[in-house]
Amino acid sequence: MEARHLRYAVALAEHEHFGRAAGELGIAQPPLSKQIADLEREVGARLFDRTRQGVFPTAAGEAFLARARRALDEIAAATIDAGRAARGETGRLRLGFIASALLDPLPGVLSRFGRERPDVRLELHEMATSRSSSALVAGELDVALTLGPPRGAGAEHLASLPIGRDHVIAVVSTVHPYAGQQSVSADQLRRQPLIVSAGEDEPAVVAGLRTLLGTDSSALGGATVARDVHTIIGLAASGVGVGLGPSRMRAVPRPGVRFCEVTPRTSLPDLVLSFAARDHSPVLRAFLDTIRKNCPDVGAALNDRLRLHT
Repeated sequence: MEARHLRYAVALAEHEHFGRAAGELGIAQPPLSKQIADLEREVGARLFDRTRQGVFPTAAGEAFLARARRALDEIAAATIDAGRAARGETGRLRLGFIASALLDPLPGVLSRFGRERPDVRLELHEMATSRSSSALVAGELDVALTLGPPRGAGAEHLASLPIGRDHVIAVVSTVHPYAGQQSVSADQLRRQPLIVSAGEDEPAVVAGLRTLLGTDSSALGGATVARDVHTIIGLAASGVGVGLGPSRMRAVPRPGVRFCEVTPRTSLPDLVLSFAARDHSPVLRAFLDTIRKNCPDVGAALNDRLRLHT
């Protein structure tokens, strides 16, 4: 029994006439009569009464047709669902990200992706670079936003490209002596209690701070350790010390703080987008397309990565 047998039976029941049903189906009447007869033999019961007034379902036919209509509806729905999945309109995307990516570019990317793909289930995980890198390699994430590219065993199987650049700035409370300055020097920072990211979570950031302050800096050694940029800003607002973090911290609308440039200017690792090079999931491709739309300056590089791993 095939789907066409179900369609033939439903069409015959609706038109109550072999000729009219055949016309609706776009076939000749004799093949339709044969197919219905074959169906009745397979079912083992007469499904239609042939009378002078027309062709009408029997009791067995009514029972068969009820399920046949549901089966055809399911087949149609399955076809629609398959098409939507192939276009990346349904499914799941697991995204790991560092907190500072929520300042830029994630808000615009997630907002647009949610509007364009409302039926995709987003699983969002705030993670330090070290954790999201290992999770991506292990297949626990589909895509990750990290500071610097993932490193370690398995990272060679990932496609990575920078989507944002940053440098170190300082944040202080409005009553701090540095609050009125446009910039602060490394020498000034060495004389202050500092607030920084955890070295085990963001080693590349701490490496940049060591370059700025010196590897043997007592200020860095005794710094308060914060989990993310929001904590750095909050502690600075509370007068705990001078917070050091990425320049995208300026996007946080927090009263009671001032931001200062740091001299010499010290670059931080790029914000890097990474995904499994051989992952051809339609949902991932749809997300990358949203990245391409919202971050047009990285579109060409993203296309190159995709061509390289195709």
